Amino acid sequence: MNDRGGARVAAEDILFFNGLADAVDKVYDLLHHDARMLLPSPCYPTHSSNEGKRGEYESVQFKLDPRNGWLPDPDEIRFIVKYNPAIAGIGLIHPDNPSGMVYPEEILREIVEIARQYDLFVVADEIYAHICYNGAKTIHLSQVIGDVPGMALRGISKEYPWPGARCGWIEFLNKERDPEFARYAQSILDTKMMEVCSTTLPQMSVPRVFADARYPEHLARRAAEFERRSNETFAAFEGVDEVIVNKTYGAFYFPVVFKDGVLTGEQTLPIANEKVRALVEEMVRGVANDKRFVYYLMGAEGICVTPLSGFHSSLDGFRMTSLEPDDARRARTLSKITSAIRRYTTA
Repeated sequence: MNDRGGARVAAEDILFFNGLADAVDKVYDLLHHDARMLLPSPCYPTHSSNEGKRGEYESVQFKLDPRNGWLPDPDEIRFIVKYNPAIAGIGLIHPDNPSGMVYPEEILREIVEIARQYDLFVVADEIYAHICYNGAKTIHLSQVIGDVPGMALRGISKEYPWPGARCGWIEFLNKERDPEFARYAQSILDTKMMEVCSTTLPQMSVPRVFADARYPEHLARRAAEFERRSNETFAAFEGVDEVIVNKTYGAFYFPVVFKDGVLTGEQTLPIANEKVRALVEEMVRGVANDKRFVYYLMGAEGICVTPLSGFHSSLDGFRMTSLEPDDARRARTLSKITSAIRRYTTA
């Protein structure tokens, strides 16, 4: 990490957890009750749900815009921070889940500058940091944060990949530059010290795997595969008039957004199995429009995607993954989804 340049860490700045979700829980649980984290929208629920559970507050979020390549507007972030003095930190998922967007360096630096100006810290969930493609490059928070306090959240679940290892960690950046942040970081350590130690076997593997001469080739090969699948998915949806899609540049997800007014809350898909149809009709009562589509897609085609409304977002849409390794099966699935969209929106 120190070889990259930027903020430097020592061994005592790295704290392991039983998976990154465990780390995320601590980051939010140990904030002051009245402090807020500014998060993106859409936002991966492990972050937004942890922020939401701490008090009866409206979420404070900045928008990722699908009409602008899912990029945020730094001026919006600055405005929100300026008029919300309870905000203590800015949270990013980089590369982003669910959008697949990779923050350009200039936007990351602008967000860091906002944090510096308003005495905030920055948290970057970098679990997908080494899955970048389509010309995007990995830029770690440590490379742009300067002297602003922050945390980079890392792990091996997506990178090796070894999700069952439950091995994630926090890299504390510039933790001694601000006394309040230093106390906050210490509280995370103190809480962790009251638990049984985090899984040690995967920790022992990290130096060997990361230092292996074959590892960069492994990462490049995976990134190239996800690039190919992402671009195939983009091509499949590009001609669907009812939706907005963008190329993705990181992680292994693909979001599809319905254009305004396309979903009415009354559309259906024919479901041959009567029991399944009755179950779906029961489940769609009172749900968000995109969730309604997701249930009908599952009932009619046996395909499961995730509604964007489940990512603390007002956008109607869904997220699918690029994990299916069988090219033919993936092509059939894409064909079924695009056909279902056309039939559903003209019903």
